[in-house]
This record gives sequence, structure tokens and C-alpha cells, in this order.
Amino acid sequence: MSKLRFRAVAAAADRKPLEVDAPKEKFSEYYGEKVFNRKAMSKYLSKETFKKMMKVIELGETIDRGIAEHVAAGMRMWALENGATHYTHWFHPLTDSTAEKHDAFVEHDGNGGLIEEFSGKLLAQQEPDASSFPSGGLRNTFEARGYSAWDPTSPAFIIEDTLCIPTIFISYTGEALDYKTPLLKSIAAVTNAAKDVCGYFYDDVKKIYSNLGWEQEYFLVDEDLFAARPDLALTGRTLMSHESAKNQQLEDHYFGAIPQRVLKFMEELEYEAYALGIPVKTRHNEVAPNQFELAPIYEECNLAVDHNLLIMSLMEKVARRHFFRVLLHEKPFKGINGSGKHNNWSLTTNTGVNLLSPGKNTEENFVFVTFIVNILAAVYKNNGLLKASISSATNAHRLGANEAPPAIISVFLGTQVSDILDKFENSTVKDAIVADEKKGLSLGVGQIPEILLDNTDRNRTSPFAFTGNRFEFRAVGSSANCASAMTALHSAVAEQLRVFKKEVDTLIANGKSKEEALYDVLKKYIKESRSIRFNGNGYSDEWKEDAKKRGLDCETSVPLIFDSYTSKQSIKTFENVLTEVELHARNEVKWETYTKKIQIESRVLGDLALNHIIPVAITYQSILLQNVSRLQEIFTDPAKFKEMAEEQLRLIEKVSIHVNAINAKVHEMIDCRKKANNIASEREKAIEYHDIVAPYLEEIRYHIDKLELIVDNELWPLPKYRELLFIR
Repeated sequence: MSKLRFRAVAAAADRKPLEVDAPKEKFSEYYGEKVFNRKAMSKYLSKETFKKMMKVIELGETIDRGIAEHVAAGMRMWALENGATHYTHWFHPLTDSTAEKHDAFVEHDGNGGLIEEFSGKLLAQQEPDASSFPSGGLRNTFEARGYSAWDPTSPAFIIEDTLCIPTIFISYTGEALDYKTPLLKSIAAVTNAAKDVCGYFYDDVKKIYSNLGWEQEYFLVDEDLFAARPDLALTGRTLMSHESAKNQQLEDHYFGAIPQRVLKFMEELEYEAYALGIPVKTRHNEVAPNQFELAPIYEECNLAVDHNLLIMSLMEKVARRHFFRVLLHEKPFKGINGSGKHNNWSLTTNTGVNLLSPGKNTEENFVFVTFIVNILAAVYKNNGLLKASISSATNAHRLGANEAPPAIISVFLGTQVSDILDKFENSTVKDAIVADEKKGLSLGVGQIPEILLDNTDRNRTSPFAFTGNRFEFRAVGSSANCASAMTALHSAVAEQLRVFKKEVDTLIANGKSKEEALYDVLKKYIKESRSIRFNGNGYSDEWKEDAKKRGLDCETSVPLIFDSYTSKQSIKTFENVLTEVELHARNEVKWETYTKKIQIESRVLGDLALNHIIPVAITYQSILLQNVSRLQEIFTDPAKFKEMAEEQLRLIEKVSIHVNAINAKVHEMIDCRKKANNIASEREKAIEYHDIVAPYLEEIRYHIDKLELIVDNELWPLPKYRELLFIR
């Protein structure tokens, strides 16, 4: 075994669980202690300022600079009392991570000294270098000005010694350069559209809330083993390694007892999360070895997205303390399950009604059907866009595998809800429809009586599934910013609800009753969107063929999938959320990011293949050749020598075949990469990397993995799956 690998494996086997220095009191007693939340605001702000802040947060009112000064003063006092020395605007650039620049709470006092200072101007707005973040051409190197602006609906928090202020990030000319700006606009769009539709049923609904509950899957790997795998360190996934004889096939890891080292990590992570107001609730082993999941209680969508980004950062930090590394790549290990981030989404009213939950009376169930049908129509019209919103170079490894939804967007409703919509579609004003008595459901025209809760099964192959009182967008990748998918979903549903209201209002204006108008339009949508409904096995080849016949987007090339962002339908969908210029710019960023991901992987694999794998393989081959030479000295009879050296000769030949193939394909890949790099268009370059360069990664890996089974275990330079995948 190589010295590096030997030390890494030995260190990993020697690890002991660390004791977690966390308080023993109830979670509720220290929950949110590092957050400038309502409790802190009520203490550090005047009554008048606090009251205005509540209107900003709860009703979406605009905050003025005068209030910002008062809030900044209170926030500074709170932060200093809690040990903060610096502050930063914390935002979400187009990198799937967060950004921050720290400034100290200091200004000249006019007498040669310093005072702690933090003004409303500094709270409300700062100026990061916009040309240093991805912009898709919106900002050039010589056009550096950009603005970060305070988002008061997401509370400030303290990390270590720094006050972090959630902000948006826009260019000097006003275009969004982040994920939060369009997310906030999309939330406003969908909640306003939903409120207008609720006006058909309720008089007291003043506000709609978009709620998100994410489920974060991740892998843990021992830090020393991680350090001995350059591919993991540089790309987030293993670019080579043969499957372990035992992985997840016994299904013994899922919901199993959590390893002690991992449990200690989880305990500290939970403590950090609760102090930062992140309401994590669930933790468990996932299906693959070394794979785990955590999930919070549902929150308002904007806050939930911030908390997800924050928890991913916390996981990295806490894992290092426990000698782990967190892997958020969607497919870090070949042959076992990858990781997703299921986005559970619902809409609720300020009066406490979940618009996606079956109700207890006729009116509530009419509301339920109205919103379910409109969401179906929105997903149908925008299925290509929704797929584009979750597509990436990394998520492409996971989608379509046997543990993740296919790269085709469809909606699972379950038998009962599907039956309701089918009967609704075929009903007339005078019809009465009665369902199976066992389900306790009847449907009459003009009234929809109680529908039972838990009215669907679960379909793990569906990328967008109704699960009883919410939709679960299961196709989102584990490393992604949730905002991308949620912005697309909000925008699609908002546009659909606006169209729905316009059609209903037109029918009412032409003399139909409100009930008749609602029924007529809903029945039309049920029929038009039937193609998006699929309750079967999304893994099957039959579904792929069926989806094509239905007219659903079945494209699998990630660079081409991104084209959906700039289709006529998408430009219409993103009205008031993202302009056509911004959509084109984001696609430039997506294509460039895709190219760079594949480029980095090909460089890393080429380096490992030529400088690690081939030399080791040749060393082993030389040992075999020496053995053959000595056998020939002993067994001088040709027939006897052939018999004695047959296996060695066969291995020597195999090693040569694989070494030659690796060497040839690496150099071919390098030539193809150089050719692709000369393409000016980011779109065409990404397509070239997808079609020509990326296939070499699997071809080269095939031969390396075969060598791993041949070469002496003590010579192999990199930790193997059997060592990486089982925490000791």
C-alpha cells in the first residue's frame, strides 16, 4: 500500500468520536440566540421602529432610510453585546455558494482614536465588485460597480465574530446578479396572483405565504481519506474507483443506527443551527453508506433558502472539527445512490388555510382543486424550464439513475386525486359523482365534499410529486441553491394563475356565474394538462417513449436543456421577475460553469491517470515481468514454462492493454479540450464539452477501474471505495 494511502486509512480507522461541547438546556432556550430576530428587535428597537419593521416583514411594506438608521443602531448594539467585531453583506452570487466581505465596526472619532460605528447607510447598501462575480456579460472588468442591498425579511445573524446581513446583489444598471433578487420577485408574483384567485372564495385573505421545507442529503468522508483523493478534493466526486463488493445492496444503512462519530457531528451541527435560528428537525442515515440527511420544519421560502445555504456552510465547518469532509456533490461515488435536495413546497393564507391541502368543507376543497389544477397547468406549460432550473453538470450524474427522478418533468398525483380530476373533467352542471365509499369521498357539481388527508401514496421516481398537502420537487440537486428551482416554480405558477383569473373574469363578464366560470376553465385545464400527469415508474424505458409521445421535454444534454430559459414561453413566464436580457445573461453563466466543471474534471483525471495510475500499473507489470523471467530460468521446458507463467503473462497483457488505452484516450481528451477551448460562443463550447470531451471521462475511468482489480493492493495509490465508504 502506498505510504499516503496507508497513513490515511490507518488514521481513519483510529478516529474516536469527539465530545461535543454543547449546552444541555432545551433547544428552545438557545434557539435563535445568534439572530437579530423579533425577540432581539423588540429589545433593541424603539416601539415605533419595531412596529414599522413588523409591517415590512409581514406585509411587505417598503422600508425608508430613516427607519434603517434606527435599526442599524439597535443591530449594532446587539451585535457588539454578542461579541461581533465586524459586519458583512451576505449574498448569493451566481455560484451556488454565498459571498461576504467583512468590515470592522470602526470609524475615526476625530481625536486620533476609533469608535464603534454602523450607520443606516452601511446597513442598507454596499458596493461589492460586480465584475468579479459571474454576470453573463452584464458587467465587464472595467465596469466594476455593483450594489448589495439589505433584505429586511431575512434576519441578520452572527457567525463567529461577524454580523451577517442578508442582501440582494444587483449591477450598477439594475440587473440581478444573484439568486435572491429574482426569488423575492417570484415570491411576490406568486403570492399576489394566488391572493387574487383566493378572492373568488374568501373575503378575509390579505396575504399568501410561499413555504419551503428542504431535505438536505450529503455524504461524510474521513478527512485523511479525502486528502488522499485529489479527485474528491478538486471536483467533489471520485473520477475513478471500482465498486466495493459491499455497498448498499443489503439495504442495511437506510434508517440504521447512526455511527457514533457521525452522531457527535450531528449534535454539534444541530447546536450551531439552533443558535442561528435554523429549525432542523430530522436526521437519519440515507440509503448509501456514509450518506445522511437532515431536514428542518417548514419556513417562509426566502428564509428557508437562506437557511439552507447557511446550513451547508455550517456542515463544512463542523465536519472539519470532527475530522470529516462533507460531500455535497450529487454523485460523489459511482454505483451507489447520489444526493438530492427535495424541495417541499406549499402556499398558505394569512388565515391559516393551506391552499394545497384537501379541506373539511365544500369551499375549501373547491379551493384545493383550483390550485392543484393550476399548478398542473403551470408545470405542463413550463416542464422544460423547470428541468432547466435544476440541471447542472453535477446533477446530470444523478438524474435518471435508479435513486433519482428521471430527466423528464412529470407530476405524480396519486390515485385518489387523479380520480377526482378525471370525474371533475367529465362532469356537467347537473351531474353528481360519487367516489368509492372506502375513500369517504363524493364529488357533486357545485360542491366538493371532504377529501381525506394522506390521499396519495409516495412515488420516489417522480420529479414533482403531490404528497398530501404539498408538492415535492425532488429533482433539485444537493449542491444547488434552492432559489433557482423555486424562482422558476413560483414564476410558472404565478403566470398560470394570472391567465386563469383573466379567463374566469372574462366568462363572468359574459354572463356566467362565478361557479360556472370556475368549473369551465378548470375542466379545460385538466384536459390540456393531462400529459404532465404520470403515476407510474419513472425509471422505465417505456416512460421515456411515452413522454416523447406526450410532447414533454426529453432532452438530456445539459447545455441544450438551458435553452429553455430563453424560450418564448419562459420569457412570458418570467415577466416581472427576470428580463430577457437577464435570462440570456444567466444562460451565459450556466454554459460557462458547465464547461469549467467538465474542464476541471478532465484535467484532474488526466493528471491522475498519467502521473499516478500508469506509473503504478507499470511498476506492477515490471514485478510480473521479473517473476516471468525467473520462472523461465527455473522451467526451461517451453511447455512447462508456459503452464507455470500463463497467469502472469495474461496479467501483463491486460495491464498493457489498459495502460495503452488510458494513455491514448487521455491525450485524445486533451486535444479535444484544446479544440473546444477555442470556441468563442459559451453555448457552443459547452455543447462541445458535453458531446466530445465528457465521454472520455467514463472511457478512461473504465480502464483505470479495471487496473484497480489487477494491480497489487499494496501498490495502488488512492483509497478505494471499501475504505472511503464505511465510517469506522
